Amino acid sequence: MKKNLLALAALCALTSGPAFAQATDGQGPWLVRARAVHLDSANKDSTGLGLSINNKTLPEIDISYFFNKNIAAELVLTVPQKQRLSSSALGGQIGTLKHLPPSLMLQYHFDAPGFTPYVGAGVNYTRFSSVRLPAGVSIDKNSWGGALQVGVDIPLTKNLSLNFDIKKVYIRTDVAVAGAKIGTFKVDPVLAGVGLGWRF
Repeated sequence: MKKNLLALAALCALTSGPAFAQATDGQGPWLVRARAVHLDSANKDSTGLGLSINNKTLPEIDISYFFNKNIAAELVLTVPQKQRLSSSALGGQIGTLKHLPPSLMLQYHFDAPGFTPYVGAGVNYTRFSSVRLPAGVSIDKNSWGGALQVGVDIPLTKNLSLNFDIKKVYIRTDVAVAGAKIGTFKVDPVLAGVGLGWRF
């Protein structure tokens, strides 16, 4: 996954020169979106503890670069998100953690009258921090996984658009007690968002 992320980043750097800065229909190659996103976790757990995190709504900023009118790369960003970790086997909340889950997507934007649907696929890296769990319990603080995306931009003006977006992101961490792995907790959330985009 790390190699895939580096390769995609290198592609973005190498193709961002004037020869590839192809504005389409009088628009520039950059698109910045601000979204409100609802995180709905899959909460799949193989530890036997019945682990889950809370669902929540969070802010998201996305920066896209269009190589041509159909192909774009998008960097998905937010701020570290604090979540409650609960265990059904232990009767409720057992701790908290923060996660920072940026994703890098390669997208295809379809030609359609009056709106622009798109699909995307890429890689997610999530860093867990400020982990507060019962004594002796620990998690792997780094997660690499795939990310899938569908969405649509609906023009409001020449540069401003309304955006609807759904992503499936694969986030998981190994759980250990006294240093011994007892299973894997898969967050694997669906992220449904709505926001505005500015093309320049």
